[in-house]
Amino acid sequence: MQLYLGLGCRRGCPADALSELLNRTLLAHDLPPGAVMGLASIDLKHDEPGLHELARRLGVPLRFYSAAQLAAFESQLSHHSALAFQHSGCYGVAESAALALAEQLGGPARLLVTRTLQADASLALACTSGFR
Repeated sequence: MQLYLGLGCRRGCPADALSELLNRTLLAHDLPPGAVMGLASIDLKHDEPGLHELARRLGVPLRFYSAAQLAAFESQLSHHSALAFQHSGCYGVAESAALALAEQLGGPARLLVTRTLQADASLALACTSGFR
């Protein structure tokens, strides 16, 4: 099983908070931590230390996508956030980023875990279409 992690976060969100959200989500869905193949977010977050640190801890690539690149996945989103669009130009950073990364690294993708929220971050997990 290969999972592709999409994250949205507020400025300065620490890696520990992102890691806790990931671990809680994986546990809730009975998914193995070692299955995470990469992490992605919107390019507005390219300088977020928490994202870079989490990718380093997981030993996976970190990719960033523009709002225009993420817009291609809008029809697959479980939720369209007007607030997210106002801040980023994208209706759902975590879900769109997870789908974009899965398609880039693994092929046709679908959401496996829709957006999961905590105070400072949102997370989604995608997989390639072959996984049920």
